[in-house]
Amino acid sequence: MKKTFSLILALLMVTALFAFTGCSGKNDQTLDGIKKAGKLVVYTEAGFAPFEFISNNKVVGVDIAICEEIAKEIGVELEVKDVAFNTILGAIESGKAAIGAAGITITDERKEQVDFSISYTTSKQYIVVKADSAIASYADLAGKKIGVQLGTSSDFIITDAINGTTDDDGNHVKGDFEGSGATVSTYANPNLAAVNLKDNKLDAVVTDKLPAELIVQNSDGAYKCFELVYPDGSLTDESYGLCVAKGNKELLEVINKVLNKLIAEGKIDQFIVKYSTEVTAD
Repeated sequence: MKKTFSLILALLMVTALFAFTGCSGKNDQTLDGIKKAGKLVVYTEAGFAPFEFISNNKVVGVDIAICEEIAKEIGVELEVKDVAFNTILGAIESGKAAIGAAGITITDERKEQVDFSISYTTSKQYIVVKADSAIASYADLAGKKIGVQLGTSSDFIITDAINGTTDDDGNHVKGDFEGSGATVSTYANPNLAAVNLKDNKLDAVVTDKLPAELIVQNSDGAYKCFELVYPDGSLTDESYGLCVAKGNKELLEVINKVLNKLIAEGKIDQFIVKYSTEVTAD
Protein backbone atom coordinates (compact mmCIF):
# COMPACT_ATOMS: atom_id res chain seq x y z
CA MET A 1 0.00 0.00 0.00
CA LYS A 2 2.83 2.36 0.91
CA LYS A 3 4.60 1.54 -2.35
CA THR A 4 1.40 2.14 -4.33
CA PHE A 5 0.81 5.47 -2.58
CA SER A 6 4.42 6.53 -3.19
CA LEU A 7 4.13 5.64 -6.88
CA ILE A 8 0.89 7.61 -7.25
CA LEU A 9 2.45 10.59 -5.47
CA ALA A 10 5.51 10.46 -7.71
CA LEU A 11 3.34 10.32 -10.83
CA LEU A 12 1.30 13.29 -9.62
CA MET A 13 4.49 15.30 -9.01
CA VAL A 14 5.86 14.47 -12.46
CA THR A 15 2.52 15.40 -14.06
CA ALA A 16 2.43 18.71 -12.18
CA LEU A 17 6.04 19.47 -13.11
CA PHE A 18 5.34 18.69 -16.76
CA ALA A 19 2.27 20.91 -16.74
CA PHE A 20 4.23 23.74 -15.13
CA THR A 21 7.18 23.58 -17.52
CA GLY A 22 4.83 23.10 -20.44
CA CYS A 23 3.11 26.35 -19.55
CA SER A 24 6.04 28.47 -18.45
CA GLY A 25 9.30 26.79 -19.46
CA LYS A 26 8.79 26.63 -23.20
CA ASN A 27 8.41 29.86 -25.16
CA ASP A 28 5.93 29.94 -28.02
CA GLN A 29 7.71 31.99 -30.69
CA THR A 30 5.03 31.57 -33.33
CA LEU A 31 3.20 34.69 -34.49
CA ASP A 32 0.22 33.84 -32.26
CA GLY A 33 2.48 33.13 -29.32
CA ILE A 34 4.28 36.45 -29.75
CA LYS A 35 0.97 38.30 -29.85
CA LYS A 36 -0.24 36.55 -26.70
CA ALA A 37 3.03 37.31 -24.89
CA GLY A 38 2.96 40.92 -26.08
CA LYS A 39 6.65 40.94 -26.96
CA LEU A 40 9.03 40.00 -29.74
CA VAL A 41 12.27 38.52 -28.37
CA VAL A 42 15.34 39.11 -30.53
CA TYR A 43 18.83 37.72 -29.92
CA THR A 44 21.85 39.63 -31.20
CA GLU A 45 25.55 40.22 -30.44
CA ALA A 46 26.11 43.91 -29.80
CA GLY A 47 29.67 44.27 -31.04
CA PHE A 48 29.06 44.45 -34.76
CA ALA A 49 28.50 48.10 -35.64
CA PRO A 50 26.64 49.54 -37.45
CA PHE A 51 24.30 46.54 -37.34
CA GLU A 52 24.27 46.25 -33.55
CA PHE A 53 26.22 48.09 -30.87
CA ILE A 54 25.81 49.67 -27.45
CA SER A 55 24.91 53.35 -27.23
CA ASN A 56 23.82 54.97 -23.95
CA ASN A 57 23.61 51.51 -22.34
CA LYS A 58 21.16 50.33 -25.00
CA VAL A 59 21.56 47.98 -27.96
CA VAL A 60 20.94 49.91 -31.19
CA GLY A 61 21.83 49.57 -34.86
CA VAL A 62 20.52 48.61 -38.27
CA ASP A 63 19.22 45.19 -37.23
CA ILE A 64 17.55 46.60 -34.14
CA ALA A 65 15.82 49.32 -36.18
CA ILE A 66 14.53 46.63 -38.55
CA CYS A 67 13.25 44.54 -35.64
CA GLU A 68 11.52 47.58 -34.16
CA GLU A 69 9.56 47.89 -37.40
CA ILE A 70 8.68 44.19 -37.26
CA ALA A 71 7.46 44.54 -33.66
CA LYS A 72 5.31 47.53 -34.71
CA GLU A 73 3.81 45.50 -37.54
CA ILE A 74 2.87 42.71 -35.12
CA GLY A 75 1.71 45.19 -32.47
CA VAL A 76 4.00 44.10 -29.63
CA GLU A 77 7.00 45.39 -27.68
CA LEU A 78 10.54 44.58 -28.75
CA GLU A 79 12.88 42.82 -26.31
CA VAL A 80 16.53 42.63 -27.39
CA LYS A 81 19.03 40.35 -25.69
CA ASP A 82 22.79 40.64 -26.20
CA VAL A 83 24.36 37.16 -26.36
CA ALA A 84 27.40 35.42 -27.85
CA PHE A 85 27.08 35.24 -31.65
CA ASN A 86 27.75 31.51 -31.84
CA THR A 87 24.77 30.79 -29.51
CA ILE A 88 22.13 32.65 -31.54
CA LEU A 89 21.07 29.93 -33.98
CA GLY A 90 20.78 27.38 -31.18
CA ALA A 91 18.64 29.81 -29.16
CA ILE A 92 16.32 30.27 -32.13
CA GLU A 93 16.02 26.49 -32.52
CA SER A 94 15.19 25.98 -28.84
CA GLY A 95 12.59 28.74 -28.70
CA LYS A 96 14.47 31.11 -26.41
CA ALA A 97 14.06 33.85 -29.00
CA ALA A 98 11.86 34.46 -32.02
CA ILE A 99 14.39 36.19 -34.28
CA GLY A 100 18.14 36.09 -34.69
CA ALA A 101 19.40 39.46 -35.95
CA ALA A 102 23.15 39.97 -35.93
CA GLY A 103 24.43 40.59 -39.43
CA ILE A 104 23.99 36.87 -40.06
CA THR A 105 25.20 35.65 -43.43
CA ILE A 106 22.77 33.33 -45.20
CA THR A 107 24.50 30.02 -45.93
CA ASP A 108 23.33 26.55 -46.94
CA GLU A 109 24.80 25.12 -43.74
CA ARG A 110 22.86 27.55 -41.55
CA LYS A 111 19.69 26.89 -43.55
CA GLU A 112 19.80 23.33 -42.20
CA GLN A 113 19.42 24.75 -38.70
CA VAL A 114 17.07 27.75 -39.15
CA ASP A 115 14.91 29.47 -41.76
CA PHE A 116 16.06 32.78 -43.22
CA SER A 117 14.25 35.88 -44.38
CA ILE A 118 14.94 37.50 -47.71
CA SER A 119 18.31 39.23 -47.87
CA TYR A 120 18.15 42.83 -46.70
CA THR A 121 21.75 43.86 -47.45
CA THR A 122 25.03 42.43 -48.74
CA SER A 123 28.59 42.47 -47.47
CA LYS A 124 32.14 41.31 -48.17
CA GLN A 125 35.07 40.20 -46.06
CA TYR A 126 37.72 42.81 -45.26
CA ILE A 127 41.17 42.65 -43.69
CA VAL A 128 42.12 45.16 -40.99
CA VAL A 129 45.81 45.78 -40.25
CA LYS A 130 47.94 48.47 -38.65
CA ALA A 131 48.50 51.54 -40.81
CA ASP A 132 52.20 50.74 -41.19
CA SER A 133 51.70 47.01 -41.85
CA ALA A 134 53.29 45.42 -44.91
CA ILE A 135 50.24 43.14 -45.26
CA ALA A 136 48.45 44.23 -48.42
CA SER A 137 46.62 41.14 -49.64
CA TYR A 138 44.96 37.91 -48.59
CA ALA A 139 48.10 35.97 -49.58
CA ASP A 140 50.14 38.07 -47.15
CA LEU A 141 48.25 36.51 -44.22
CA ALA A 142 50.32 33.33 -44.59
CA GLY A 143 52.30 32.80 -41.40
CA LYS A 144 50.49 35.60 -39.58
CA LYS A 145 48.42 35.82 -36.38
CA ILE A 146 44.82 36.48 -37.43
CA GLY A 147 41.82 37.47 -35.32
CA VAL A 148 38.19 36.73 -36.19
CA GLN A 149 34.76 36.78 -34.56
CA LEU A 150 33.81 33.30 -33.36
CA GLY A 151 31.26 31.46 -35.49
CA THR A 152 31.22 33.98 -38.35
CA SER A 153 32.10 33.76 -42.03
CA SER A 154 35.47 35.29 -41.17
CA ASP A 155 36.11 32.46 -38.71
CA PHE A 156 35.16 29.77 -41.24
CA ILE A 157 37.25 31.31 -44.03
CA ILE A 158 40.44 31.73 -42.00
CA THR A 159 40.10 28.46 -40.08
CA ASP A 160 39.69 26.54 -43.34
CA ALA A 161 42.65 28.39 -44.87
CA ILE A 162 44.83 27.33 -41.94
CA ASN A 163 43.57 23.79 -41.32
CA GLY A 164 42.35 22.80 -44.75
CA THR A 165 38.98 21.30 -45.67
CA THR A 166 37.48 17.99 -46.76
CA ASP A 167 35.91 17.46 -50.18
CA ASP A 168 32.75 15.45 -50.92
CA ASP A 169 34.79 12.25 -51.22
CA GLY A 170 36.38 12.70 -47.80
CA ASN A 171 39.73 13.77 -49.16
CA HIS A 172 41.75 16.47 -47.44
CA VAL A 173 42.06 19.73 -49.37
CA LYS A 174 45.04 21.79 -48.31
CA GLY A 175 44.25 25.27 -47.03
CA ASP A 176 45.87 28.38 -48.45
CA PHE A 177 47.84 28.98 -45.24
CA GLU A 178 48.24 25.38 -44.11
CA GLY A 179 51.78 24.72 -42.94
CA SER A 180 52.70 28.41 -43.10
CA GLY A 181 52.61 28.91 -39.34
CA ALA A 182 49.51 31.10 -39.53
CA THR A 183 47.26 30.99 -36.45
CA VAL A 184 43.68 32.06 -35.80
CA SER A 185 42.31 33.54 -32.56
CA THR A 186 38.57 33.88 -31.99
CA TYR A 187 36.82 36.73 -30.20
CA ALA A 188 33.29 37.64 -29.16
CA ASN A 189 33.31 40.48 -31.69
CA PRO A 190 35.73 42.17 -34.13
CA ASN A 191 36.24 45.19 -31.86
CA LEU A 192 37.89 43.01 -29.22
CA ALA A 193 40.11 41.51 -31.90
CA ALA A 194 41.11 45.04 -32.96
CA VAL A 195 42.30 45.76 -29.42
CA ASN A 196 44.73 42.86 -29.66
CA LEU A 197 45.83 44.11 -33.06
CA LYS A 198 46.78 47.38 -31.38
CA ASP A 199 48.72 45.49 -28.71
CA ASN A 200 50.66 43.52 -31.38
CA LYS A 201 49.08 40.25 -30.29
CA LEU A 202 47.63 39.96 -33.80
CA ASP A 203 48.89 40.86 -37.25
CA ALA A 204 45.46 41.23 -38.83
CA VAL A 205 41.72 41.05 -38.18
CA VAL A 206 39.29 39.67 -40.73
CA THR A 207 35.67 40.81 -40.52
CA ASP A 208 32.80 42.15 -42.61
CA LYS A 209 33.12 45.35 -44.65
CA LEU A 210 31.17 47.89 -42.60
CA PRO A 211 32.48 46.79 -39.19
CA ALA A 212 36.01 46.85 -40.64
CA GLU A 213 35.57 50.35 -42.03
CA LEU A 214 34.18 51.62 -38.73
CA ILE A 215 37.08 50.11 -36.79
CA VAL A 216 39.45 52.01 -39.09
CA GLN A 217 37.45 55.26 -38.89
CA ASN A 218 37.53 55.18 -35.10
CA SER A 219 41.23 54.29 -34.82
CA ASP A 220 42.66 57.81 -35.27
CA GLY A 221 44.75 56.62 -38.19
CA ALA A 222 46.13 53.55 -36.42
CA TYR A 223 44.54 51.05 -38.82
CA LYS A 224 43.76 50.55 -42.48
CA CYS A 225 41.60 47.96 -44.23
CA PHE A 226 41.06 46.43 -47.66
CA GLU A 227 38.85 43.85 -49.29
CA LEU A 228 39.73 40.17 -49.03
CA VAL A 229 40.30 38.99 -52.59
CA TYR A 230 41.46 35.43 -53.25
CA PRO A 231 44.55 34.86 -55.44
CA ASP A 232 42.32 33.73 -58.33
CA GLY A 233 40.42 37.03 -58.16
CA SER A 234 37.26 35.62 -56.57
CA LEU A 235 35.47 37.64 -53.90
CA THR A 236 33.56 36.94 -50.70
CA ASP A 237 30.12 38.37 -51.50
CA GLU A 238 27.60 37.59 -48.76
CA SER A 239 23.93 38.29 -48.03
CA TYR A 240 22.52 39.06 -44.58
CA GLY A 241 19.17 37.76 -43.35
CA LEU A 242 17.11 37.48 -40.17
CA CYS A 243 16.52 33.94 -38.95
CA VAL A 244 13.63 32.14 -37.25
CA ALA A 245 12.99 28.56 -36.16
CA LYS A 246 12.42 26.14 -39.01
CA GLY A 247 8.77 26.02 -40.00
CA ASN A 248 7.85 29.31 -38.32
CA LYS A 249 6.18 30.42 -41.56
CA GLU A 250 3.69 33.02 -40.34
CA LEU A 251 6.36 34.99 -38.49
CA LEU A 252 8.68 34.74 -41.49
CA GLU A 253 5.95 36.11 -43.75
CA VAL A 254 5.59 39.17 -41.51
CA ILE A 255 9.38 39.66 -41.44
CA ASN A 256 9.61 39.49 -45.23
CA LYS A 257 6.67 41.85 -45.62
CA VAL A 258 8.40 44.44 -43.42
CA LEU A 259 11.78 43.93 -45.11
CA ASN A 260 10.32 44.33 -48.59
CA LYS A 261 8.64 47.57 -47.49
CA LEU A 262 11.82 48.94 -45.87
CA ILE A 263 13.92 48.05 -48.91
CA ALA A 264 11.40 49.63 -51.30
CA GLU A 265 11.38 52.83 -49.25
CA GLY A 266 15.18 52.95 -49.04
CA LYS A 267 15.00 52.69 -45.25
CA ILE A 268 17.68 49.99 -44.90
CA ASP A 269 20.25 52.24 -46.57
CA GLN A 270 19.10 55.08 -44.34
CA PHE A 271 19.56 52.94 -41.26
CA ILE A 272 23.10 52.03 -42.37
CA VAL A 273 24.04 55.69 -42.86
CA LYS A 274 22.39 56.75 -39.59
CA TYR A 275 24.08 54.16 -37.39
CA SER A 276 27.45 54.34 -39.17
CA THR A 277 27.42 58.07 -38.44
CA GLU A 278 26.36 57.49 -34.85
CA VAL A 279 29.21 55.06 -34.20
CA THR A 280 31.75 57.44 -35.77
CA ALA A 281 30.38 60.31 -33.68
CA ASP A 282 30.78 58.29 -30.48
